[in-house]
Amino acid sequence: MSPAPSPSPRRFRAGRLHGHFIGTYGLLALTVLLFLVFSLVLPGTFPTRDTVSSILSNQSIPAVLALGATIPIASGKFDLSIGYGLGLAHVLVLYLIVDGGWRGWPWPLACLVVVLGGTLAGAVNGVLVEFARIDSFIATLGTGSMMYAVTGWITDGSRIVPGPDGLPAAFTGLYDARFLGLPVPAFYVLGLVVVLWVVLERLPFGRYLYVIGSNPRAAEIIGIPTHRYCVYAFAGSGTVVGFAGVLLAAQQQIGNPSVGLDYLLPAFVGVLLGSTAIKPGRANALGTLVAVTVLAVGLAGIGQLGADFWATPLFNGGTLLIAVGLAGYSARRRLRTDATATGGPPAQRRTAAAEDGGGAP
Repeated sequence: MSPAPSPSPRRFRAGRLHGHFIGTYGLLALTVLLFLVFSLVLPGTFPTRDTVSSILSNQSIPAVLALGATIPIASGKFDLSIGYGLGLAHVLVLYLIVDGGWRGWPWPLACLVVVLGGTLAGAVNGVLVEFARIDSFIATLGTGSMMYAVTGWITDGSRIVPGPDGLPAAFTGLYDARFLGLPVPAFYVLGLVVVLWVVLERLPFGRYLYVIGSNPRAAEIIGIPTHRYCVYAFAGSGTVVGFAGVLLAAQQQIGNPSVGLDYLLPAFVGVLLGSTAIKPGRANALGTLVAVTVLAVGLAGIGQLGADFWATPLFNGGTLLIAVGLAGYSARRRLRTDATATGGPPAQRRTAAAEDGGGAP
């Protein structure tokens, strides 16, 4: 039996380079394409400084939350409590500033306590997942439900409204201020992307998380303390969620006990879609940023086109399905490419070798 002809090296390299370029930069190219399309359709309103400023401001909190969710997903775990944690954090910081004690807490102390509380909540999630051996979906859904209960207990089911003097200007400035003509939250997002890129791509911590997410058993064999690093990942996610809650409180300036759940789906859409870009096949900070930008441009465009309120969840849900489909397609394509490079699947190579009278490769 004659072996199947293999593709020429030049054609193989060209196909692999083309696939690599699409997988790495395709989502970024889609962002530019969407912006150009909406600019042509809405030339008077979309390609303006106000639109760009609005996108950077309105999408900063979903971006921060998506970046927080990226950390445990890198280790192969999901934190479904981030939406509930966001709601609890933003309510708690407003409660401490407005009602905490005789005149309320100083806002820097309230923010610090909430961020540290997010770290603690994330660590609890990690302990439940790694040491109590509860699936991450179930564990974080359970703790998220408990967070929602605490939110209702703090607010008694009603909104937290500041007094006549309002909130401190320095606190609301965390969200409202501008730097270099752009909203300050955009710089928070960029700073967080840089930090996560360094941690996940350049430090041993990130490499360990990727190994754990790829093959936990192999990670244990080579000596990586998988349980400890997964707890660290959840704690890091909780820290970012606490920070996002502070930003949400500075934006809303009113404590709404049900607002956090609206950010859960966009955050996971951003992470999963981002795993198909820049570093295809794994969650990464730059890919998450590109994915959030795609979502932001798309939502801004359909909003200016006058879409109804249901268009936003439809867009997010459809994008999530596309993201998961692209991730699966990318993984299958990578496997086929590797099989082609090595002469076919292992079983096929062994069969061909046996028919030719040789041994296993």
